[in-house]
Amino acid sequence: MEKKQYELCLEVLRRLSKDRILDNIVLIGSWCIPFYKEYFAKAKYIHSIKTRDIDFLIPVPSRIQKKVDIPKLVKDLGFVIGFKGPQGYIRLEHPKLFIEFLVPEKGKGTDKPYPLPKLGVNAVALRFLNFLSENIIKVKVEDFYLTLPHPANFALHKLIVFQRRIEKDRAIKDRNIAISILQALIDKGEGNIINKVFGSVPQKWQKRIVKGLEETKEKAILDILK
Repeated sequence: MEKKQYELCLEVLRRLSKDRILDNIVLIGSWCIPFYKEYFAKAKYIHSIKTRDIDFLIPVPSRIQKKVDIPKLVKDLGFVIGFKGPQGYIRLEHPKLFIEFLVPEKGKGTDKPYPLPKLGVNAVALRFLNFLSENIIKVKVEDFYLTLPHPANFALHKLIVFQRRIEKDRAIKDRNIAISILQALIDKGEGNIINKVFGSVPQKWQKRIVKGLEETKEKAILDILK
């Protein structure tokens, strides 16, 4: 992870915190990894990443009350509005980072962007995202707090969705990240939390998680799930 990239991410978070947006959104995706380092302070944990995507989950219904034009908020940092896919999903683009907003997909789903008029952007609706916001932690970053999925939810979610990825390299990367975090939780003495979170998901999801682990023969983790 480049220092300049990390500093840019921090500045985005500082601005979202100042305008109280961070109070009602959850950072998900690979940028959680460096911010889990305090949680794993006494465990074996590697927190370097190589990604440009900063993903924020907006729970639905949103509790955001204040109107903040996010594209304008980060414009002077070099972010411009870009559009992803034919549906017109907004992505804020910088040579070092992309910022995207996501919401949980409900019902049969839709391929249309989910409007977020108070933030001046729209969001992509994706499956399984409620699982990331059901069990959260708060970590202190400088003088503000950042909301993250509990590492157990984060890792098990990765094991559910990596099998849906088209790009094989990214799928393997997601699986390896998940395994690394689960191993850190075991090292921290929180195998019981992994088991509890695993037991809370539908059986169909459990089968996907087990399948992803069986391919790598991760016996220590599989034993905890059983």
